[in-house]
Amino acid sequence: HDALVMGIRDYFRKNNFTTATLGLSGGIDSAVVLALASEAIGSENIRVLLLPSEFSTSHSVTDAEVLAKNLSVTYDVVPIKDIYSTSLNALAPLFGDMPFSVAEENLQSRIRGVLLMAVSNKFGNILLNTSNKSEVAVGYGTLYGDTNGSLSVLGDVYKTDVYALARYINRDKEIIPTNTITKAPSAELRPDQQDSDSLPDYDTLDAILYQYIEAEKSEKELYKMDVKKETIDKTLRLVKRCEYKRQQLCPAIRVSEKPFAQRHIPLIAKF
Repeated sequence: HDALVMGIRDYFRKNNFTTATLGLSGGIDSAVVLALASEAIGSENIRVLLLPSEFSTSHSVTDAEVLAKNLSVTYDVVPIKDIYSTSLNALAPLFGDMPFSVAEENLQSRIRGVLLMAVSNKFGNILLNTSNKSEVAVGYGTLYGDTNGSLSVLGDVYKTDVYALARYINRDKEIIPTNTITKAPSAELRPDQQDSDSLPDYDTLDAILYQYIEAEKSEKELYKMDVKKETIDKTLRLVKRCEYKRQQLCPAIRVSEKPFAQRHIPLIAKF
């Protein structure tokens, strides 16, 4: 927690940045990023966007609003339903009667990315990325959508640790709404979507990722874990297949022994 707060604060101060923005979804990742950023640079210097689509649940919007109010952060609600519909209509001659797929899901994420970058450009607010290390590891994120940002706050933090951070942030009083912490994680890009539709549960996923990345265990050693072989195989396939995404991500605050990106020139150095 303290390392992440320091990382955000140093990044802003040493680069002469003063204000930030991010997309607040009602999910735990953006909630934790907002709480950390508020502590690092002050809630008065942050303006967030709530970008609900037709698939967003009402409680996600409510949870996001409650968090913003708890932290005294300025927020704007910018529904993307009309932009999404217009985009689909423009693509209809190309897509024809093809079934709904990941293309339509990712389109929503990229629309949000466009709007967030517009706010960043217009007001000079630095966009904070909210993807976590588990998602980065297996490529569970949309390029040029939710991977946008100038700084990744949680890119070196596994999802299970994001939950631990949320509970720590709430140690004295409820800042992050309890529902944000307890509800099933979802990208809300299609009806009733949950992360578990595409990934193993995060306790299992993170256990595999930690042993593979941090502990540098071989596949043969991983098979000794109390996890199904097919789950391990699927996880490793995703990690190996998604390096092209990781190569395009913004820099992340390093808090582990094995971050994904290793840079030889300091990101901020004040030469």
